[in-house]
Amino acid sequence: MQLTPQQQALLDGAQGETMAKVVKTLVMYGDTFGAQRMVPVTSEYGHTVISFGLAVMKPVYDLYDRLIEAGLTSGQKFTADPRPLDKNVPTSLLEDIVFRKIMYTQQARYEEQLRKLGITADNGYTCTCYLEQVGNQPRKGDILSWAESSAVVYANSVLGARCNRNSGMLELMGSIAGFVPEFGLLTDEGRKAHWLIEVKCQSRPEPQLLGSAIGMKVMEDVPYVRGLDTWLGTELNDENCAYLKDFGAATASNGAVGLYHIENLTPEAREQGEALLHEGYQTYVIDDAELERVKRSYPVIWKDPAARPELCFVGCPHLTLEQLHQWTEKLHDALRQQNRLQVAVPTVFTAAPAVLDAFKDTVEGYKLQSMGVILSYICPLMYMNNPLCKKKTVITNSNKLRTYTSARYYTDAEILDILSGKEGH
Repeated sequence: MQLTPQQQALLDGAQGETMAKVVKTLVMYGDTFGAQRMVPVTSEYGHTVISFGLAVMKPVYDLYDRLIEAGLTSGQKFTADPRPLDKNVPTSLLEDIVFRKIMYTQQARYEEQLRKLGITADNGYTCTCYLEQVGNQPRKGDILSWAESSAVVYANSVLGARCNRNSGMLELMGSIAGFVPEFGLLTDEGRKAHWLIEVKCQSRPEPQLLGSAIGMKVMEDVPYVRGLDTWLGTELNDENCAYLKDFGAATASNGAVGLYHIENLTPEAREQGEALLHEGYQTYVIDDAELERVKRSYPVIWKDPAARPELCFVGCPHLTLEQLHQWTEKLHDALRQQNRLQVAVPTVFTAAPAVLDAFKDTVEGYKLQSMGVILSYICPLMYMNNPLCKKKTVITNSNKLRTYTSARYYTDAEILDILSGKEGH
């Protein structure tokens, strides 16, 4: 790798031993993937995927202490993934003891470290840092040092920024150093598609289900999706961005997609069209039957597959303000049709703290909460990591949460039927 004189000086210890180790780590990372040089991080803010103070991760927090002691806290400010705990989310006494006395015993220590390292604000905890209310939205062409898979794929695809799927520690090191190795999705060649996805459904496909099918087929490759603009059109409005958020999260978690192109919609696809297809690309046709096949393939790992749901999570990734409004109206209508006032299953909707602040005290916010829905800022995945919670019959509309936990996936329409107590659900 060819370093600039300034980068070489840092590697040689010009700003101390700790900074030299940070740069050495980035160089080794780049060498592993054949990077020829470093490129500057140009986004205003960074983002860290590590937001939880798990006791088993003490070596990570010890390393953060070393970074702080070395004074490496004046680099790029950053947001962080959602907090793991919220007293408003239902737990049993034993579950709460496991959360607070065994699992997340380092939470207070870690959040203090994040303040010293440069988190943007005390409410800067969300996986959807790119939303307007949060304020960490990169510009087209920005180079990022992020790791959160759903945020990386959104920034690359919808915003046209450039970021590889980094690890949790490397992301922070890139923000501290101010540069990252250039390879993969940071390059023009790395952003070309090796798959053409032909969407031939009869109605708008469920984003979480479509993303799952594509992710499992292409894995880490870049897909170019044709036919989705039939339902989404050619404008990146709030509704379409929410759709692509959930779609992308499923491609990234059910596979390892870091970038997708939607023909006639996402920035690079609008500019370059079929020129984005790599020579020798493969084709995958998705119709309604294929989506149903994919859905049937999901394992149900509950002890009793016929058991009634005990808890429902909606919002993984975190919901947008637009989605909160849509869910409020849909849930209200579904409950009214069943002559119910409140949800039939304890339900948690999760969103960024800043989004919740903009919603919860509005008429719609009071309306949703009056239906028995709990609004929370937590990460549902961190909740489900509790061994006791894994035994719960939890349902979700999130393919990401389904993939990483014992939660059972249902489409939005099925979730509405279950929450409204519709017969047969």
